[in-house]
Amino acid sequence: MSSNTAAGFFKPESPDALLSTSRRRQLIENIWQRTSLPREQFDTLYMQAFKSYAALVQHLPASENHHHAYHGGMLDHGLEIVAYALKIRQMYLLPIGAPPESQAAQSEAWSAASAYGALVHDLGKIAVDVNVELADGTTWHPWHGPLDQSYRFKYVKGRDYRLHGAASSLIYASVIPAKALDWLSGFPELWAQLVFAFAGQYEHADILGEIVSQADQASVAQELGGNPGRAMSAPKQSIQRQLAEGLRMLVSEKFKLNQPDGPSDGWLTQDGLWLVSKPAVDQLRAHLLSQGIEHIPTSNAPMFNLLQDQAIIQPNGEGKAIWKASIDNGRGWKNTFTVLKIAPALIWPNASDRPEAYTGTLTVEAAGAAEDVDQAVLGADESPSAAGKKIPVIADQTSQQHAPKQAPAAVKDFDALDELLDLFPDSVPAIPAQPTAEAVDDDQIPFIPSTPSPARLKQPKQLAGEASIGGSASSAEPATVSTDANPNHGVNFLTWLKGGVISHRIIINDAKARVHTVDSTAFLVSPDIFKRYALEHPAIEREAKERDLEAWQVVQRSFEKLKKHRKTAAGLNIWTCLVKGPRKSKQLRGYLLIEPTDVFSEVPYDNPVISLADLADKETSE
Repeated sequence: MSSNTAAGFFKPESPDALLSTSRRRQLIENIWQRTSLPREQFDTLYMQAFKSYAALVQHLPASENHHHAYHGGMLDHGLEIVAYALKIRQMYLLPIGAPPESQAAQSEAWSAASAYGALVHDLGKIAVDVNVELADGTTWHPWHGPLDQSYRFKYVKGRDYRLHGAASSLIYASVIPAKALDWLSGFPELWAQLVFAFAGQYEHADILGEIVSQADQASVAQELGGNPGRAMSAPKQSIQRQLAEGLRMLVSEKFKLNQPDGPSDGWLTQDGLWLVSKPAVDQLRAHLLSQGIEHIPTSNAPMFNLLQDQAIIQPNGEGKAIWKASIDNGRGWKNTFTVLKIAPALIWPNASDRPEAYTGTLTVEAAGAAEDVDQAVLGADESPSAAGKKIPVIADQTSQQHAPKQAPAAVKDFDALDELLDLFPDSVPAIPAQPTAEAVDDDQIPFIPSTPSPARLKQPKQLAGEASIGGSASSAEPATVSTDANPNHGVNFLTWLKGGVISHRIIINDAKARVHTVDSTAFLVSPDIFKRYALEHPAIEREAKERDLEAWQVVQRSFEKLKKHRKTAAGLNIWTCLVKGPRKSKQLRGYLLIEPTDVFSEVPYDNPVISLADLADKETSE
């Protein structure tokens, strides 16, 4: 063993060697099949980019302790997300609204742009998230070109997790062939979206940004053991690991710890990490749900129990999950919070990488006092902002000594790859297996495969702005602009819903589904679908409390103001549907959309076991 190898150095490999594993070859083969290009052109437009990407990322992981956190994870994630992006791209005729002949002429350009945007979306991490040291002691930067000597790396402490998206713009030209950029720059609409995507500004990248974001979520969920396509019968990883890795990510990338001048999301002392209980659990639940992970409790009491049962948190002296602690910074600020106690080793396995302990004092109150607040905290707003300051949302990241997970075992690779490539059905899909239930309910609706009717395929539409609540259904006022201070929850909800349906993270026409096809359009089960959205977006809760509403009601009312739903003959918003089961029937209540393409990119057949109650009544009377 060489001294470099012993010191943790990696020897750079050629792109051909890096791309030669069976799993990566199979991914590339699938990508080629989705481009409809001759092999020579594919090599020019795609393989050249893949080889340049491989030469830069080598054996680097895609993250420190989140997704693809193993040697070679960045390369795997890059190829996976391209495969996802091209599959999602096939669901659209691009550019949207263009004549068919123009769409046909630009087809391969939009496919290439989707692939390039996906490939480089995390590339900035190698520029700003990791410090790469060469064997000669110098620091390597990706703008110098591929690695040409042995290297080792460590993660940068205090890095800004938002920076890597913008940092991709520093080096994308080292990966994407110049001739390809020349070609794509000739399509103004495509080019503008791609440039925004290269800079990590997906909110301005329109449909390309949506494709890349959905592909990234699917790849991450797949690696973390989530189930974005409902194609797997059980999660690959234990719930304990999913909870632990979710907390590590939140502490690393979102939570502010040990703030000297007032409230924090948590405090690190010599004997524990103390996180403000309700915000921590809300953020953890939202993160896990966004990754497609199943069976996460929707309320805090069972969530606390789950964390305690899985030994993620440490119980107080009475065996309860909730502690009560007084925080004093020693300079005039003091407050009391209900907190969760976590062993620091769970978040930072290497003690040397933990942040400095809190310089103020944290005093744990008696177990009896904690028990008194055990129930109150379940619904209380005890975020740091409630204690007097605005809640911190972006944290200085703490770093741990890099100890990547092992890459997936070879025997697992082919199964995972099959699941990866089958998440989105082809035009004539096989009948899928019964999906995992999303909620506990004894009433079963038979699963209906959502095969689209060729005669009803429609182009996805852009979401309209939110209409004034005071206007009539036929005379909506001009749309309002969504801002951070006044978010348009209705528009955001529909964007989330459509993305979830396209990526199969939200199932349709199933026994436990919250979305069905009824009367040739989308039927949204209320309030369940709004509750699901609110759980994934816990920040809405603060606004809801100010308006004396539940979080889901804020979203529902904003959705109603869009006036994108049909009203009943009596002028009501809510429709009643009858569900005919094998042994009994039930009713569902919800909204019928005017345009099914606000949710579906391809409109499925109606679910034959569900019908509108008023239509069913007419049929019975006749």
